[in-house]
Amino acid sequence: MGGKYGALEEEQKQKSTGVAVDLSDFKIIKEGEAEILMLSMNEVFYNKTQVNNRDISIAVLRTFISKRKQEHEAFLSRKAKKVRKDIEDKSAELVGEEEPSEFEMDDEKSNGETETTEGIFEDAPSNVSGEPVEGTDSRVRRELKPPRVLEALSASGLRALRYAREVEGIGQVVALDNDKASVDACRRNIKFNGSIACAKVESHLADARVYMLTHLKEFDVVDLDPYGSPSVFLDSAVQSVVDGGLLMCTATDMAVLCGGNGEVCYSKYGSYPLRAKYCHEMALRILLACIESHANRYKRYIVPVLSVQMDFYVRVFVRIYTSASAMKSTPLKLSYVYQCTGCDSFHFQPIGRTISKNNSVRYLPGFGPIVPQECSDCGKKFNMGGPIWSAPIHDQEWVTSVLTDVKLIKDQYPAYDRIVAVLTTISEELPDAPLFLSLHNLCATLKCTSPSAVNFRSAVLNAGYRISGTHVNPLGMKSDAPMNVIWDIMRCWVRASPPNRFLVQSQPFAVKNHPVKAQPLDQPGSLILSKEPELQANFTRAVASLSKAQAKKVARFLPNPERHWGPKLRAGRQITSKHISLLGPQAVNGSLSHEEGEDPNAKRQKTEDPASDS
Repeated sequence: MGGKYGALEEEQKQKSTGVAVDLSDFKIIKEGEAEILMLSMNEVFYNKTQVNNRDISIAVLRTFISKRKQEHEAFLSRKAKKVRKDIEDKSAELVGEEEPSEFEMDDEKSNGETETTEGIFEDAPSNVSGEPVEGTDSRVRRELKPPRVLEALSASGLRALRYAREVEGIGQVVALDNDKASVDACRRNIKFNGSIACAKVESHLADARVYMLTHLKEFDVVDLDPYGSPSVFLDSAVQSVVDGGLLMCTATDMAVLCGGNGEVCYSKYGSYPLRAKYCHEMALRILLACIESHANRYKRYIVPVLSVQMDFYVRVFVRIYTSASAMKSTPLKLSYVYQCTGCDSFHFQPIGRTISKNNSVRYLPGFGPIVPQECSDCGKKFNMGGPIWSAPIHDQEWVTSVLTDVKLIKDQYPAYDRIVAVLTTISEELPDAPLFLSLHNLCATLKCTSPSAVNFRSAVLNAGYRISGTHVNPLGMKSDAPMNVIWDIMRCWVRASPPNRFLVQSQPFAVKNHPVKAQPLDQPGSLILSKEPELQANFTRAVASLSKAQAKKVARFLPNPERHWGPKLRAGRQITSKHISLLGPQAVNGSLSHEEGEDPNAKRQKTEDPASDS
């Protein structure tokens, strides 16, 4: 590490100002294979908590590069087959013609050779054996270039440096920021990370929106990780991604997306949120619907491959394609949500539908309303939210690939345990069941004791429906069972207990009433329980009542690794004593001591310890 210090000091001395940087003002932060120099003061934004975000982004980026290569090889294979088929067809036509005269034979042979040669080069070049030759067709890109990555809001440049140093096969990484201090820090960190970083990463002082609009369809990957809402960057971001490229987007304004300020959410994202237990998943779906809306304006559409809610933010990974015809299917992927104000019932109102006639497909408005004016379960009114993305938010094949790749190189992920836990839970989610139920909320409505998750899952499975967990909430359950079935199961639970293991053979459905707390007759719980169940629930334990991860006792929801693991102050804001609850007393006291002119030598000794370990 001493060599790095010496090289950096020497480089600084060669500047025209002739002033060397005092390294006692910096501390070295190492994450993965990248190291950055950070000022003790809050001049450039850095949040240690985002290591989860960066790790999962690297994992998805590695999978994207692999998938991109496979897709390119498949494309070349299809083109080669088409060329060979064209050659065989033309050869068959020549053989089938009448036997010409000697003069005509020579003439036609010459013409036939010329036509065959032209036919080959129209679709793909060939070598002597007739196989396609890479690199000579102007219309087909034979050599797949390394993907170009744009980090639109780079701050210290840590994310861009990790991409460049850790992702094999990556091309140029462009790091942008409109804050001069951040750009200076990023350039300093690029030099600090050696020749690989200097060769692959470049930093620019620019407005990300303007830069993306002036570089349309130039980047294979665009990464948006703003402080707050990404809404102002989405219009330009969807235009700067190449066809089939990857857009990675984070939103940290969870108070807005989760219904704390519904009118603000509507103004930023074009959707109205609902305050419910599923609000974090709804936040994911609102963000996806917003990105789709921006993409549709340019005859483009999105295909989500992974959508994650972690810590204090949501993060989506979508591929962007261009197709005016495929874009017509967007209304089929969006729905409004009706949430009962009295109970936990929610219903979806699709925006569009299709009808097929002969070989044509017509796109029509969705039928509605999907619900009556009052809830059929408890008689209360509905709140309406949305529109949200109601199609799948994950590609299960991608999730499996990402999870497999992560497990193969676990040493390269500082947050390995956390991202494996999240990906494992996502891999077991029902892909076609938007939002989820909370078992505790159902019981709170009825004022009854809660059945175990295994009992409830078993009842749903025995009724012929599917059920799974969700990565958003450890108590959440996704199911394709309609709400009347869910409430029938809860009515049966209140009236009966699960089978007693001592009475299974003689009386398999021996019952015993569960106590219910008294509540007024006009309350939702009383109205729901006053109805007789149409379905007789069977609480016998089902084989699939536990997921594979649960059966193997794999950790799926991990605690935070340390205290004050969450959002941090925006760069440039002065750290004061009122931020102790957010940053912790150690960080606040350290910052205040630095401002008061504490001896820098002691601080430098502390920051050199992690470097000496590496």
